[in-house]
Amino acid sequence: MSTEQKIKIFLVDDDALFLKSLEIEFLELEGIIVETYATGELCIENLDHRPDIIVLDYHLNGIDQHAINGIETLDKIQMFNSAIPVIMLSSQDSIEVAINCIHHHAYDYVVKSSTAFYRIQKIINVILECKKIKTKLDWYIERM
Repeated sequence: MSTEQKIKIFLVDDDALFLKSLEIEFLELEGIIVETYATGELCIENLDHRPDIIVLDYHLNGIDQHAINGIETLDKIQMFNSAIPVIMLSSQDSIEVAINCIHHHAYDYVVKSSTAFYRIQKIINVILECKKIKTKLDWYIERM
């Protein structure tokens, strides 16, 4: 698979162990390029790397208490490019947190657990299928 066909995923989490385990899982998949960031600020600074999808932690203050949180990071990503799908992660299994993420235009919300990687993988597959369908529709509409 050529670099142009690969999917670039940003993983953003202040939990180094969880971040590394997600990175390892994604790197085992063919066609994925992974960039990891421990803070929202670093993610935002590197948006010019053009991620296709971002997986973003909700809190992000484990390393620096004054760091921007996941919602603030999500808002800044939306201002940069609202077409980038962002999947929010949190250790909180709370409907209020999930609703807050969706209210801020997150694509989806996943609770950190032993099945989180598989849920994220399924969501990414849905995102990619939707993009394929949109591309086909756009092509068809242009020819009408």
